[in-house]
Amino acid sequence: METSVVIILICSGLLVGFINTMAGGATIISLSVLSWLGLPLTVANGTNRLAVFFQTLTSVSSFQNSHLIDWNKSLRVGIPTVIGSVAGSFIAVKLNEDIIRYAFVIIMIIMLAFILFKPSMWMKGNAALMDLPVKKWNYPVFFAIGVYGGFLHVGVGYYLLAAIVLGMGFDLMKANVMKNLLVMLYVPFSLILFIINDQVMWKYGLIHAIGNVVGAFVASRLAIRNGAGIIRWVLLVVIAVLTADMAGLINLKSAIGQLLQTQ
Repeated sequence: METSVVIILICSGLLVGFINTMAGGATIISLSVLSWLGLPLTVANGTNRLAVFFQTLTSVSSFQNSHLIDWNKSLRVGIPTVIGSVAGSFIAVKLNEDIIRYAFVIIMIIMLAFILFKPSMWMKGNAALMDLPVKKWNYPVFFAIGVYGGFLHVGVGYYLLAAIVLGMGFDLMKANVMKNLLVMLYVPFSLILFIINDQVMWKYGLIHAIGNVVGAFVASRLAIRNGAGIIRWVLLVVIAVLTADMAGLINLKSAIGQLLQTQ
């Protein structure tokens, strides 16, 4: 393997691990880089999940060391999320990409508006709601998010953050911790499916994971040190960029491809 390929995989992994841990949505970078290196999209998707697993394992370990994980509630909503992801990985459903794109844009715009104009909802959470047990209606919500994550994964972190903040009353910092834990719980199941179908390029995935792990560690330490404030600003920037991409105002894949061509 050429040194330049190793450098590209590690450097892109650093960025992906940082963004995914702080906010989410960086899968598009991984898929673009892996596709540019010649992997079919299905193999790129499976290979990326290998790196994501190590990334979330790192961030969750860091958050656990700082005693930030609510294991009771995380596991309660984690079970339907995992079950949903398994269903999403196995059920063959034809999804209309245009509908998914428009729905994603709408949800991102709503989240952007809430974060901009009602920051206290995200920064402070809802203590009264957070002190309550997990509600029955939370379970189908997380199951549905798990199904989506099992199918596509891209942007699933934003759905999880919205469900945890708005549905469970967590502030953005604690919600982000739970988000990373839930992704760590469900990703292995979809990864196993890709492995069974020989759709994981182990060499690329493990090298990419090196960058993901370092990026996740740096992001988790920054989040712990600076709290919800830094997460909010990273969210604002990433959501704005992803919304512009999904709305067709910019083309991230093309931009990443052109950047790689100059290497």
